[in-house]
Amino acid sequence: MSTAEALKVPDTALSPVDRLHALVAADMAATDRAIHDRLGSAVSLIPDLATHLIDSGGKRLRPLLTLAAARICGYGGDRHVRLAAAVEFIHTATLLHDDVVDASELRRGKLAANLVWGTKPSILVGDFLFSRAFQLMVETGRMDVLNILAGASAIIAEGEVLQLKSANNLKTTEEDYLRVIEAKTATLFSASAESGALLAGAPAEQIAGLKAYGYNLGIAFQLVDDALDYSGRAAQMGKSVGDDFREAKVTLPVILAFGRADEEARTFWKRTIEDGPQHEADLKRAIAYVEETGAIADTRDMAHRYVGAARDALAPLPSGEIRDCLLQVADFSLGRAS
Repeated sequence: MSTAEALKVPDTALSPVDRLHALVAADMAATDRAIHDRLGSAVSLIPDLATHLIDSGGKRLRPLLTLAAARICGYGGDRHVRLAAAVEFIHTATLLHDDVVDASELRRGKLAANLVWGTKPSILVGDFLFSRAFQLMVETGRMDVLNILAGASAIIAEGEVLQLKSANNLKTTEEDYLRVIEAKTATLFSASAESGALLAGAPAEQIAGLKAYGYNLGIAFQLVDDALDYSGRAAQMGKSVGDDFREAKVTLPVILAFGRADEEARTFWKRTIEDGPQHEADLKRAIAYVEETGAIADTRDMAHRYVGAARDALAPLPSGEIRDCLLQVADFSLGRAS
């Protein structure tokens, strides 16, 4: 299939993410088929549990970046489909593991898999998906691509451990926090885009541009997600309001609010984040503190700066509908917090 045949004209009434989906609709349909084909197993629990999450309405943004990166760089083959499926499997595996570690109750508006099937099956199915991802990467026949995504998988795991170390610790700095979200979120965004461009044989400046775009977009997305945890908009997006607070995660809104707090507020944060216990009314008070101190506004401002960097990174890429959509996706990430 040629690049032109794979692309479809987007409906301007759609969101930027949906428009990007429309531009690579044939590729995404092939990726979805590959995902479900590779979920096959004689152990029925594996596809049942994995499908519960994979088919629960996620945006498929990471594999979408892989497909879009390959196409904007002129790729005309079909190996990017297996690569995109591998990216989605890596992401899904990390979500299954993350929900176990965090004892999450909700994922994409549905009960988390660990509550439906238990923690052990969730961990093991996550391991299965990682294995499938590596099989798909090997099938691309590109060791350079395999190296990028294998490295990203290791960094994501390091990020999980870093986050465990910062939990319940109000000494966590802004730099510590950025290291965590760089590892947990930005790394896979970056690798998704970079690997698509590399597979396409793009010039070095285009590969670097897409890598930087993914990195900065990933940081912006995580900053917005962390701001949303203290916002009513989280519920509209299938997220539980206050999950990070209840799990005593020290995210940027908490770091900023604690650093600006008076003695009464500092006592509150130490009790709720470091010492326990939390009471029923504590979340409402925490939301008030992060709003009053400007912590939410400043978190959004930081996200805005990373979106600007993501947009700038696309300068070496050829103009056209895909580039326009990638620019709009970056802007769209900020709108989630407003």
